[in-house]
Amino acid sequence: VQLQAYGGGLVQAGGSRRLSCAASGGTFSMYLMAWFRQAPGKEQEFVAAISRSGDLTVYADSVKGRFTISRDNAKNTVYLEMNNLKPEDTAVYSCAADSSTLSRVPTRYDYWGQGTQVTVSS
Repeated sequence: VQLQAYGGGLVQAGGSRRLSCAASGGTFSMYLMAWFRQAPGKEQEFVAAISRSGDLTVYADSVKGRFTISRDNAKNTVYLEMNNLKPEDTAVYSCAADSSTLSRVPTRYDYWGQGTQVTVSS
């Protein structure tokens, strides 16, 4: 499956942004989906993950209550709605897919999309 993330940009602190990740070349509903992020000089960080049907979601503590992951299997797309953004949310956000495990560990994911930059200004 091929993944393409988009929707990043420059946002003021306290603002909102929605990221999208479009999938192609596979049966999207078979995949568990996740968002990760990586800030300059830092390791890749788990952000959120969602089950195949969307009934189960998992969040990093740092984004819980501010970010919402969702998916539309009819549109082969997973979303990350980000609210109350903070400067520390600045990073390249990437989506990932896996057919077997809903995990916080990036190495568990088989497929990755090109990241999209989110910059939050203070």
